[in-house]
Amino acid sequence: MPRLYLATPVVDDPAALVTGLPGLLAGADIAAVLLRLADTDPRSMVTRIKRLAPPIQNAGAALLVDGHVDLVARSGADGAHLTGIAALEEALPTLKPDRIAGIGGLTTRHDSMLAGERGADYVLFGELDARGRRPSIEAVAERLSWWAELFEPPCVGYAASPEEAHEFVRAGADFILVGDIIWTDSRGPAAALADVGQAIRQAYAAARVSAKAG
Repeated sequence: MPRLYLATPVVDDPAALVTGLPGLLAGADIAAVLLRLADTDPRSMVTRIKRLAPPIQNAGAALLVDGHVDLVARSGADGAHLTGIAALEEALPTLKPDRIAGIGGLTTRHDSMLAGERGADYVLFGELDARGRRPSIEAVAERLSWWAELFEPPCVGYAASPEEAHEFVRAGADFILVGDIIWTDSRGPAAALADVGQAIRQAYAAARVSAKAG
């Protein structure tokens, strides 16, 4: 069954996350956490990563840093998420073979295939671009289905709602990335994660029934 990939808010002061993450990680099936850092000096960013690493990694989740490849080894993170082929190619000598190199910003099938050939550990489809736009749900589902059918590295669907998570699981996503919808939910992040988790389970069960019927 697909697992959750949780993107943090942009982190300046990590204190609230250090306190809240253990409960979230204990209550949901989260495979990895993508740490989005506010820009500051490298020393301060390393300190933030080091404060967040224990609650994440002790829960069995991988800690990936959004960009900032040069900080991964220094901070004890498990890897980095890159945007675009050029960033991936530049980062691979630093990250491989010991750490995870994931990639998003793949606007074409050609770029997606290049990412797989270069050694990306996963490909992400459906995230916001630099202008805050993203493809339609149908386009993301189509790309996930295409990838899942033909390629071995895991594919991740960026979901902006439980309904999108459901669609992307049915399309073949191995992981579902969620971010702002978790942190802006008025009921709190645990309730939002529970909704997405339920959508994943329902979609997975429905897919299994369809597979048996076929």
